[in-house]
Amino acid sequence: MKALLKLSGVIDRLNEFVGKWVAWLILAAVVVSATNAVIRKIFSMSSNAFLEIQWYFFSAVFLLCAGYTMLRNEHVKIDVFLHMYSKRKQIWIDIIGIVFFLFPFVVAVVVLSWPLFVEALKSGEMSQNAGGLIRWPVFMLLPVGFTLLGIQGISELIKRFAFLKGLIEDPTRKKLQKTAEQELAEAILARAQGEQK
Repeated sequence: MKALLKLSGVIDRLNEFVGKWVAWLILAAVVVSATNAVIRKIFSMSSNAFLEIQWYFFSAVFLLCAGYTMLRNEHVKIDVFLHMYSKRKQIWIDIIGIVFFLFPFVVAVVVLSWPLFVEALKSGEMSQNAGGLIRWPVFMLLPVGFTLLGIQGISELIKRFAFLKGLIEDPTRKKLQKTAEQELAEAILARAQGEQK
């Protein structure tokens, strides 16, 4: 079990890394959107590439951060009745959900989306919109994002079995962590206080 927990830690660090870096694409999408709006208003010009890159960025965040979201236990759950059960039963319900719902869904999406990506890559498929972008990068997001989600599912499965064996604390308990906004505000405050001294 120690080797599996080490594997789980590696997977967690990978999705943590991906999640923290890919989240910057939200800022990129906002900058592109604002720049596009300004150029359109001032110069009466626009490009479909600007519009498409925004949804490429959004797609990247949504798909590549699915594993990160699962790691943080932030996926939407419909647990109206779940709280009535003991923690062990809740963990078993999670295990059943991961094995019988998450894994088959991940495998289906990866298997079905991989050929689309390969075909778009081979053909150099372009957007049908004038001035649009090449399509294979956005098609690639599907198998990559769902692979990250699938391996995070493996990590979560390992942690749940480790919890049932009494080796780790409850993996479903949300850890109170500072948000990026809180960390930024604290850094700005600390810098302002440092400059006043």
